[in-house]
Amino acid sequence: YQGFAGRSTNEVLQLYSAHGQQQKLQRSSVVTQLHGAIKKRLKQDLKSLHSFALELSKDFQHQSTTYLYQVLTAIQEIQLQNEAMQMFQIKAFDLEQSLQEVTERYEKEKQKRRALHNSLVELRGNIRVHCRIRPLLPFDTAAGHSIPQDRQRNFSEEVAYAADDETVLVKCSRPGHASINKTFQFERVYNASESQDTVFADVAPLLTSLLDGYNVCIMAYGQTGSGKTYTMLGPELEENFAFSLEDELELGIIPRATQEVFRLISEKPPGSHWVEVSVVEVYNNEIFDLLAKDSCGKVFGIKRDVVTTREGKADVPLLTHETVENASEFLHLVNKGLQLRVRHPTLVHAHSSRSHLVVTLTITTIVSEDNFGTSWEDEQTSQRLNKEVSCTFPHKRRDSKSTSSSRASSPAQLEATERLKQVKTRLQLVDLAGSECVGMSGVTGAALRETSFINRSLSALADVLGAIAEQRSHIPYRNSKLTHLLQDSLGGDAKLLVMLCISPDQKYLTESMQSLGFGTRARQVQRGQVKKKNLPVPSKAK
Repeated sequence: YQGFAGRSTNEVLQLYSAHGQQQKLQRSSVVTQLHGAIKKRLKQDLKSLHSFALELSKDFQHQSTTYLYQVLTAIQEIQLQNEAMQMFQIKAFDLEQSLQEVTERYEKEKQKRRALHNSLVELRGNIRVHCRIRPLLPFDTAAGHSIPQDRQRNFSEEVAYAADDETVLVKCSRPGHASINKTFQFERVYNASESQDTVFADVAPLLTSLLDGYNVCIMAYGQTGSGKTYTMLGPELEENFAFSLEDELELGIIPRATQEVFRLISEKPPGSHWVEVSVVEVYNNEIFDLLAKDSCGKVFGIKRDVVTTREGKADVPLLTHETVENASEFLHLVNKGLQLRVRHPTLVHAHSSRSHLVVTLTITTIVSEDNFGTSWEDEQTSQRLNKEVSCTFPHKRRDSKSTSSSRASSPAQLEATERLKQVKTRLQLVDLAGSECVGMSGVTGAALRETSFINRSLSALADVLGAIAEQRSHIPYRNSKLTHLLQDSLGGDAKLLVMLCISPDQKYLTESMQSLGFGTRARQVQRGQVKKKNLPVPSKAK
């Protein structure tokens, strides 16, 4: 402002105008410089961006090429793998077909081998032995069992298995010793999951022999609680110890065998066969008739005795034989007898059988002496013989008792009667009492005495088989009423099948090994070829 002093207004305005123009020029210069700098920087950045884009494009192309190559390689590998998989599937299919063919051939060869083995068994008179391994049951792990200290280990461990349908595998182990696997061979081995129907399917062929003139005996052997009674009879009813007939799938060998016998008889000429049944138990080395009746008709057990006839056969005098015409009548009688069978609870089994049960079906076949040993081919001849049987054997035809006894026989009838002969064959079905270890069962008093008799009778059975195997001159049948009663069947007069029943549990290992040992020794017994009943028994006309 000092420079403006003494100056006129125009001069001041000119000075302001000049100063403003100068500032504009300065600002314009700055803007120009800034614009140039920005333009230069933008060019540099654009150039850098272009270079980066080129590099990025080259890198993308390179990576795309690499990835595309990898994808093509992967596709080729997948195609190769698919081709290899197809080849593998073809080879697997071929192998499956080959395996199926080999399996079929193996099954056929096994059936042939089994047939040849059965033929060899027939010729040698060997005892057939089947083994059934029951499943683990709730009472195996039930509390309150008095188990010895040395058996507390692995309380419910399975140690017995069916390795295949002919081999039992047992894992034997002791504290401080290595485990040892032992194997036992039998004609047939059933695992824990196989049904009653499967078991009977292997028994049924023996029943055909029954009507062909051979005696047959089937017995169940094993420790108490191993499933013998279930195998032979089926599930028991708690209230009366009879066996249930409601569930046919659970029926055991005895009811199934009876049904099969009557089915086979139904295919024969009418009136050519009739069936009688007896039920006895061997209790404390005494024989009791479980079908005997008192004066009022009530069934109660009567003591009987077993004797040896002049022919060397075992016989029970005065034993009750009931004639039955179908399986239902038979099962009704057996259930009545079972209600009298002695049972006693033990720590091992709540319904332990304390006696040996022997159910016998006696089948009488009426044959003509002129054509003995063959079946009737003419239905009229069958009906004529049926009428003759009704006159000759009034106890066979219940509805003809009143008519046949009061009518005199004509000479033609007498002549026809003399041409008729009887052939008797027997089917013995035996449910043996179970062998017991007193320390396991915990029995005392009368039950302890029963255990002693059971074990002694089973030992006598083993002694008899041992004597037969060694072909001794004396066979100790009379050491026990059980072996005396079964003398004919054990001695070779019957086709004999022993059904071993064992528990898979570790705590019963000792008893299972004893049963398996018994079965192994029984298989080695050679009794000679079983004789067919081809000698007729003279009929007794009344």
